[in-house]
Amino acid sequence: MALTINVNGTQHAVDVEGDTPLLWVLRDVLGMTGTKFGCGMALCGACTVHIDGAATRSCITPIDSIGNSAITTIEAIGRTTAGAKIQKAWLDREVVQCGYCQSGQIMSASALLASNPHPTDADIDDAMSGNICRCGTYVRIREAIKQAAQSAGQGG
Repeated sequence: MALTINVNGTQHAVDVEGDTPLLWVLRDVLGMTGTKFGCGMALCGACTVHIDGAATRSCITPIDSIGNSAITTIEAIGRTTAGAKIQKAWLDREVVQCGYCQSGQIMSASALLASNPHPTDADIDDAMSGNICRCGTYVRIREAIKQAAQSAGQGG
């Protein structure tokens, strides 16, 4: 099935079965390997991308459900205001340990900050639930989100 999808602001023609998960189209067809496969059941968050700004698990999202929606991956999240602030805070707080889950963590955190520039601890917990970090960097993740939110409040 020939489809055209909008990924990171660029139109891509893909020829895949309609039930192919977006994750595999991104990784195997388009070569965008920043989005990771974790569990394949939307339980770990490693495959998180944005679809029209909403954090979405790409491992269970069939490609034929995308339509004209705008897909943003980790490769382009730094071009957004929230994504740039989150990436800077991630580096400042030295969040990454093994790094495998981090693209999904950053995508979820960026979606949170884009929709809620001043999240409470409860907001952070809700937005980040389902993003698993086997290395246990949750404290640094929370600190980074709070730092990015504070920088948003200070105008940069």
